[in-house]
Amino acid sequence: MESTSEFAVLRAPTPGAKELEVATLGACEVESPLDARGTPFVDESRRILTVSDTVELRPYVESGSMPPAFEPAGARERIFFEPARVTAGIVTCGGLCPGLNDVIRSLVMTLTYAYGVQRIVGFCYGYAGLAREPIEPPVELTPKRVEDVHQKGGSLLGTSRGPQDSAEMVDTLERHGIDILLAVGGDGTLRGAHALVAEIARRKLPIGVVGIPKTIDNDLAWTVRSFGFSTAVEEGRKAIQGAHSEARGAWNGVGLVKLMGRHAGFIAAHASLANADVNFCLVPEVPFELEGERGFLPSLRRRLDEKHHAVVVVAEGAGQDLLGKTGAEYDASGNLKLGDVGVYLRDEIRRYFGELSVPVDVKYIDPSYIIRSLPANSVDSEFCLMLGQDAVHAGMAGRTDMVVAFWNRHFTHVPIPLAVAARKELDPEGAIWQGVLKATGQPVSMTV
Repeated sequence: MESTSEFAVLRAPTPGAKELEVATLGACEVESPLDARGTPFVDESRRILTVSDTVELRPYVESGSMPPAFEPAGARERIFFEPARVTAGIVTCGGLCPGLNDVIRSLVMTLTYAYGVQRIVGFCYGYAGLAREPIEPPVELTPKRVEDVHQKGGSLLGTSRGPQDSAEMVDTLERHGIDILLAVGGDGTLRGAHALVAEIARRKLPIGVVGIPKTIDNDLAWTVRSFGFSTAVEEGRKAIQGAHSEARGAWNGVGLVKLMGRHAGFIAAHASLANADVNFCLVPEVPFELEGERGFLPSLRRRLDEKHHAVVVVAEGAGQDLLGKTGAEYDASGNLKLGDVGVYLRDEIRRYFGELSVPVDVKYIDPSYIIRSLPANSVDSEFCLMLGQDAVHAGMAGRTDMVVAFWNRHFTHVPIPLAVAARKELDPEGAIWQGVLKATGQPVSMTV
């Protein structure tokens, strides 16, 4: 199925009612401590459609069947846990991403001030902090400890990649008396969270696990946005502006910028749209060749013949077939080891024009780690605040094995198995990529 968003294509079957059903720990019999006069409690009869236009909706209307829809996020009038008895745990996993500290702060503030939770445990360095012998012991999180953390980049708790033993991690949760674990991370983190849920269920423990989507590349399924993406686009635009200045400052100057995007080109595409000086945008979803009449290098040569400068933006996952002469390699976590396409293109540009005896001045810029470690911008910061609040609401209401997402302009609950079943990609036929082609003026296809 192709998603309804102009932003992406999601190659996955339309989910059925069972796949959209969010798991719970049990009946909600505790009255929420939130003030009913100032809290818009969720109407449990409402749902957020997975489709968003009449063409996709028509088959359900004509058959008289209920279209697929997500459970809405938000505060519930009745909750599962007695707040005063709750101990919550927070863990941040994967690579750094703008907004991690904003999410931590939102979780702590909401747990403390909205629900009156007295004890919040932060596990250090990702799931490694839940191992039998963690690198660092857990820390107590309080509003005072997190009051200004959102102004800083990185993660207050630290982070790490890679799986840990689920049984050991649940042992740790039990040892610390955790009732709700709030896991911040991408698809690998969510898969780990799902494994935790399975072990918790095997032991018949009343522990909820709620995910908050963190993928700077914005490629997680069934959420239009993930936090960190807006900051990445904004900062990527600044790198492109620098590349443009460098390119214009030299005869046949080429400013080459590599941006994040292992499997999806959202950051590269949107940063290019935000900067009208980009002449070529290369993304994983659109293959290209180096040479041949329609290849990238001849196209770049035509640009330099005409204007004597060019700006090229490439997503880190683009062109991997060109680098993969020795075959694909994978790391211990099962992630594809990407070759450095930025360095590869830099060297190929120099080689190609050198063989033509055409002088070029290539300036290569890779701002990836700078961007990942920055504080969130205002758009991401606000988004993180809302994600954190809704994750706490979900956890207190006994939801588990789910992630808070944003779809059709609403915050939603997405079961983790559905969230990790497919990856969201830039749609080569969609409005965003077509806008990039018009803005850059690059050939529609750079393959034979």
